[in-house]
Amino acid sequence: MKISVLGCGRWGSFIAWYQATVLKNDVISWGPEGDYSYEILKNTGKNEYVTLDKNIMLTCDLKLAVESADVIIISISSQGLRGFMQRITAFNIKDKPFVLCMKGIEVDTGKRLSEVLTESGISPDKIAVWVGPGHIQAFTRGIPNCMVIDSESEDLKRRLADSFKSNLIRFYYGNDLIGTEIGAAAKNVLGIAAGVLDGSGYVSLKGPLMARGANEVGRLIAALGGKFRSAYGLAHLGDYETTLFSEYSHNRKYGEMMAHGTKFEKLAEGVMTAKAMKKLGDKYGVDLPLTSAVYEACFLSRVFESGDGAKNCMNIILKLFERETKSEFQ
Repeated sequence: MKISVLGCGRWGSFIAWYQATVLKNDVISWGPEGDYSYEILKNTGKNEYVTLDKNIMLTCDLKLAVESADVIIISISSQGLRGFMQRITAFNIKDKPFVLCMKGIEVDTGKRLSEVLTESGISPDKIAVWVGPGHIQAFTRGIPNCMVIDSESEDLKRRLADSFKSNLIRFYYGNDLIGTEIGAAAKNVLGIAAGVLDGSGYVSLKGPLMARGANEVGRLIAALGGKFRSAYGLAHLGDYETTLFSEYSHNRKYGEMMAHGTKFEKLAEGVMTAKAMKKLGDKYGVDLPLTSAVYEACFLSRVFESGDGAKNCMNIILKLFERETKSEFQ
């Protein structure tokens, strides 16, 4: 099988490594010319996460990467997906399946990423998402984990999960594309909240964050037409350890540094996801107190200007304690 991985950042470079080194597939790894992630791989054959197999074809020729593939895997920043697909659809992509190894919600529209592909002209039965827990640093040391592949097409998700499984990654078949995508994106928002708790010295609140966070996300999933229980699957709750507790989590680190009044310069998808989820909550009438707190901290407060990030962040979070008493399970 020939796999093209579009995007060679942290996760994209791992996917290329996994497909070539573990699964022994023919792999093309694409990145834009001049991009830091692409250039360092081109010049050294490795980055801080992986050393690419010598059989991987590294290219900045997007047409070659797209038209040569049996399966196209996309791993880029979620907010750039719609514009990127305008380039992809200019090529011959007839009958090619697309796999999204990305977690996010389009902030301008509130669309799930599979919806962005559908609106770009890709048939829903050719779209799958690959999400779930796992850190590259652990995978490359041989530490296994479980992940999920979901799609509206039963045949596609089963074919991909069966083809991509190994002793390193155990795949499950997803059965709720809405819940899988929203849950995967939303866990990054909770990761920022966890980082704020770490940076502010309120670590004991991470347990309640996990419980109430999954409940909140489940309510949003249900309002969008998905299954409430999907929030308790691998895409969301199953990814909490990786996101809420790990030193490697970009979103947790973003929140921790925000509590210190400093900015984390690497990509933290949870920032824009909080904004997108806030819009969805308002649109569908779903109360999202934790999401709203993260949104306020990221967009409305003056955390980075005040010099007292922890105090400002905790003032936002402690406002949650002023809410009226409710039943734990509605």
